[in-house]
Amino acid sequence: MAVVRVREHVNPLSQKYQTPAKTPDWSKVYAQPEQPLHLDIGCGRGRFLLKMAQLQPNWNFLGVEIREPLVGQTNHWRDELGLTNLHYIFGNANNSLHSLLSPRSLRGASIQFPDPWFKRRHQKRRVVQPQLVADLAAFLKTGGYLFLQSDVEAVAVEMRDRVAEHPAFQPTSKDWLPENPMPVASERELSTLERGQPVYRILFVRV
Repeated sequence: MAVVRVREHVNPLSQKYQTPAKTPDWSKVYAQPEQPLHLDIGCGRGRFLLKMAQLQPNWNFLGVEIREPLVGQTNHWRDELGLTNLHYIFGNANNSLHSLLSPRSLRGASIQFPDPWFKRRHQKRRVVQPQLVADLAAFLKTGGYLFLQSDVEAVAVEMRDRVAEHPAFQPTSKDWLPENPMPVASERELSTLERGQPVYRILFVRV
């Protein structure tokens, strides 16, 4: 299957993306729905989760991506590999989590290199808004983790500060993490490091 070409930027506030994602039948999505669930918000082409699902078959993985053409491609790759612990869904994470998840259903979540929306008037389009943080606090189990990273320091600082403001989250360190705590690096992380540029990472625990 050829790589799908899609627009790099999608405005999550446009009317097209205000309908929440439909709730799937999880018993048909995952071979073992009771396994721990990791959510990757803005999963892009999904290769991070493809590797994670193969490396950790005793976990389930869910990717939510707002660029619809990518979702068909990533699920095709999943099917080619015969993975039954991985699923990708087209949707806007800022309004879809309530239709996809139930309270305390997540063991982990990640938001990696989200669209920075550099212009000030566009920053309201950034994915990590206070309501998303509150939603993740509701859906993560106690002891669950939230991993954030970006190659744009201002975006990383904003994400970190918004999560830190919520009483349910505790950072695991005061400083940026020098190494990725996840067993798999995303494509964007690898390309950023190959260019010799910094990556700003932080891990929170749901307390």
